[in-house]
Amino acid sequence: MRIAVMGAGSIGCHLGGHLARQADVEVTLIGRPAAMAVVAEKGLTLTSGRREPLHVSPDRIAVATEAAAAAGADVVLVTVKSDGTRAAARELAPHLAPDAVVVSFQNGLHNAEVLREELPQRTVLTGMVPYNVLQTEPGTFHQGTGGALMLDDGAPGAPLVAALAAAGLRVEARADMRAVQYAKLLMNLNNAVNALSGVPLRAQLGDRSYRTCLALCQREALAAFRAAGVTPAQLGAVRPALMPRLLRLPDAVFTRLAKAMLAIDATARSSMWEDLQRGRPTEVDSLQGEVVALAARHGLSAPANARLAALVHEAERASQDGGGRAWSGPELLAALRAKA
Repeated sequence: MRIAVMGAGSIGCHLGGHLARQADVEVTLIGRPAAMAVVAEKGLTLTSGRREPLHVSPDRIAVATEAAAAAGADVVLVTVKSDGTRAAARELAPHLAPDAVVVSFQNGLHNAEVLREELPQRTVLTGMVPYNVLQTEPGTFHQGTGGALMLDDGAPGAPLVAALAAAGLRVEARADMRAVQYAKLLMNLNNAVNALSGVPLRAQLGDRSYRTCLALCQREALAAFRAAGVTPAQLGAVRPALMPRLLRLPDAVFTRLAKAMLAIDATARSSMWEDLQRGRPTEVDSLQGEVVALAARHGLSAPANARLAALVHEAERASQDGGGRAWSGPELLAALRAKA
C-alpha cells in the first residue's frame, strides 16, 4: 500500500510514522523543506505517555516538498491547516492516480467538501483525529491525549482502516462522520482557551474559570447547531448538550466526574498554543469563526466565540513580533463575559 501525506506537520508525521512501521506500507511525507530534511536525516520518533517511544528509521520513509511526490499513491492523507486545503488540492490534482483515495484528517467542518470541489473525479473521505499531537523537538512527535481515529465507513476506506489498525492505532469506521465533525468542533473550541492560557491542557481543564470560558463557547455552538438542525455525535460518556453544565461544576466535583477528560499527559498542550509559540497563523477561524458564522446564518450571535477569536488574532500578531501574554482564567472569563 502506497500512502502519501500532504502537509506533514505534527498530525501528518504521527500518522505517517505509524503507518511506515509496517513492511507492506510505503509512506511519503510531503511537507516543509526544513522539517523534511530532519526526517530524511533522523527519521521519526513517536512518543506517548501510554507506551514506550517508537523510532522510525529514515530508510522507512520517503520525504518530499512538492505534491508531485503523491503520484502513484493509493491513499493520500491531507493534514494541512484548513486555510491551505484548497491550495493543497489544486497542487495534488495533476498528480493523483485515477483510483486514489483522498482522506481529510483535518480540523473544521468543510475540508472534505473543499477537496471534493477541487478533485471531482476522486474519492474523498472524511477522517477525524481526536487527540493532541505536538512536536517536542525536530523529528519527535508526542501524542498527549487519547481516543480513536474515525473515518467514513465503506469499501473505499476499508484498506486504510485496516492499515491504521495494523499499525497499532485505534480506529473506527463511522457512518455518521458529519455528526462526528460537529462533535469534534465542540471539543476543539478549547484549543483557543488553552492557547491563550499558556498552561498545559490538564492544568487548564482543572481550572473552573478556564472551563467556564469553554462552556460559554460550547453553549453558543450548541444553540447554533440546534438552529441549523444539527445533532453532534456523542463521542464520550457525556452527551454534548450536557457538556457546558459539566464544565461549570466546581473543580473538586468536575475532577471526580470527568476523569476521562483529564486523562491527559501533564505537559500536553493544544496545537494552537504551538502555532502561537512558533509565530504561525492559527485555525481559530475554522473553529470559533465557524460557530460565529453558523450562528449568524440563523439569526443568532456568538459573542464569546467572536471575542475569543479576536483575542487569538491579537496573540498571532504579538507572537510574530516576539511578544504575547498569558491570560489567567479570571481575566479571560471576564473578557468573554463582557461581550457575552
